[in-house]
Amino acid sequence: QVDLVESGGGSVQAGGSLKLSCAASGNMRATYCMAWWRQAPGKEREGVAATYSGTDETYADSVKGRFTISKAGNILTLDMHNLEPEDTAMYYCTAGQISRWACTIRNHLPHWGQGTQVTVSS
Repeated sequence: QVDLVESGGGSVQAGGSLKLSCAASGNMRATYCMAWWRQAPGKEREGVAATYSGTDETYADSVKGRFTISKAGNILTLDMHNLEPEDTAMYYCTAGQISRWACTIRNHLPHWGQGTQVTVSS
């Protein structure tokens, strides 16, 4: 079992920045692959960024060049810059013990945090 606790969400104006953090505890083998997902109102969940043990990062096209995922120890972060209203969503930290090649934003991971809200106003 893995517990994931997100923090750092909030409200900003377009063009602003936020940094999300996720603290993982429990079975750390299940955190080899970690990713950020998001869900906007009325839309399906989508993978935003993923990393395998802090390397091999993958990003959604919509956030490339603006978001950076990183992992240090049991902390996963998502640095978000030049935020757009379209980035408004609930952001979730996810984790799973899957292979390096499978650790991308296209694969759902089994462990999820409760989420943190990001709201970007125009």
